[in-house]
Amino acid sequence: MSKRNALTNGELSSALATLDEWTVVNNKLYRHFKFNNFVEAFAFMTKLALVAEKLEHHPEWANVYDSVTISLITHDADAISQLDLEFARACNHYFDNPN
Repeated sequence: MSKRNALTNGELSSALATLDEWTVVNNKLYRHFKFNNFVEAFAFMTKLALVAEKLEHHPEWANVYDSVTISLITHDADAISQLDLEFARACNHYFDNPN
């Protein structure tokens, strides 16, 4: 099975149980991250930009001062896929381990 195929509802439910703070909003995997300042938020995005390039899978994201919001969907599948879960796990890792 391709990492770009849509997850089933069961697969998505199981994954959400293991992804702290992630929810589904407008059929996309969503999380809001809050940092101490702009530099920390931007450093987080910089680390994740490298992950996105490696996965060849890029997030929909926004940064406003000390916050980053991320929405994930696999556009090829018009749904959440394994690639979105991998990226969400990387987000959680870099948020929990900033250094």
